[in-house]
Amino acid sequence: MNLKSILKSLKLHESTISMILGAIVIVVVGVLVINYFRGLETGTTLPTGETTEGSTRIRDGQTFHVVEAGDTLWTVAEKYYDSGYNWVDIASVNELTNPGQIDVDQELLIPDVESKQPTVSVSAFSGELEPISGATYTVVQGDSLWNIAVRAYGDGYRWVDLVQENELANPNLIHAGNMLVLPR
Repeated sequence: MNLKSILKSLKLHESTISMILGAIVIVVVGVLVINYFRGLETGTTLPTGETTEGSTRIRDGQTFHVVEAGDTLWTVAEKYYDSGYNWVDIASVNELTNPGQIDVDQELLIPDVESKQPTVSVSAFSGELEPISGATYTVVQGDSLWNIAVRAYGDGYRWVDLVQENELANPNLIHAGNMLVLPR
């Protein structure tokens, strides 16, 4: 038999071949679905001496957190300390090499430490900025076009006017000592 005659005979039985392949696909999908549902656990029994509450486990007087989908060290710290800033303590006690990556079902020891709160620093300058009334202004260290526009016009969005009037090539780059013309 040559190739041409084989192809002709296959063409005649094309519908039968398609039906057989379709049945094979259905059987394979059925086996996969059955194996998937068999693999699901219907319940978990905990060893004695261990209690759980959601994703929290207490064992030998120590608190452990079992990581769930969507957890970050920040959210775990918020749960136990009411402050996300304690994520550093959790990462340290668990010796995590990459604190940005924790895995689902990973067990984290929750250390018994004080809750950390952000510290608020008071600026040495507390008051309103002095308005600019002249036609020119000399830039000082720490200035930005936004702040200069607020002081000169009372509107930070007028920084664009400063850029256009002074033909600044890069509005993100101004230096102390630059003299700016303030359009009025």
